This record gives sequence, structure tokens and C-alpha cells, in this order.
Amino acid sequence: QVQLVESGGGLMQAGGSLRLSCSASGHIYSIPTMGWYRKIPGKQRELVASLTNIGGVSYTDSAKGRFAISRANANTVYLQMNSLKPEDTAVYYCNFRCLVNSSLRDFWGQGTQVTVSS
Repeated sequence: QVQLVESGGGLMQAGGSLRLSCSASGHIYSIPTMGWYRKIPGKQRELVASLTNIGGVSYTDSAKGRFAISRANANTVYLQMNSLKPEDTAVYYCNFRCLVNSSLRDFWGQGTQVTVSS
């Protein structure tokens, strides 16, 4: 079983920066696809950034040029968020898509609140 723990959220003024971290415990046998999602009240959960096991990255349009996803190893992923805007306010969740017994499984963190004030 893989457990994910996010950290780094908080309150920030517009224009500021935050770095979210997500660390995994448990057995991860190969580099997973890692992603950051966010949930804004009243809206569907949105994929903000993803990083494949071979290094491919993608971002939602609103994050392009401001956010950067990176990983330290197979267990740790970051989301650097710059030029924050009030509309970035959300609960951010990390996701690992791991190969378990020849099948892909999704693991989620508990979420970390990011609040951006204007």
C-alpha cells in the first residue's frame, strides 16, 4: 500500500510563491506517473500538472508558465507555484499512478489547502 502526504500549502498574497511537496511511503517498485490536482468548491477536480515516469510534463492552461512540477525520486514530487492568483485558491491533492501486480492503481494524498488573497 502506498500512502501520500502533501505539505507546503498555506495562505499567500497574490503574486507570491508556494512550493507543495508530496512524499510517498510504502512499496513503489518503479517511477509512477505523478500528478497534482486541485478542487475548488463548486467545481470539479482539475488536473493541474502531471509528470510521467519518463519525464513528460503537462499543465492545465491556467498553470502554464507559472507552475512547475518536478520530482526528487520515485517517492517525492513537488509543485512550484509562482505568480499566484486568487483563482488558484483550492485544495491541492497529489496523485501517484503506480504499477501494482501488473495493474495501474491510483493513490491520493489527503490534500493541502492553498489560499491566495488579493
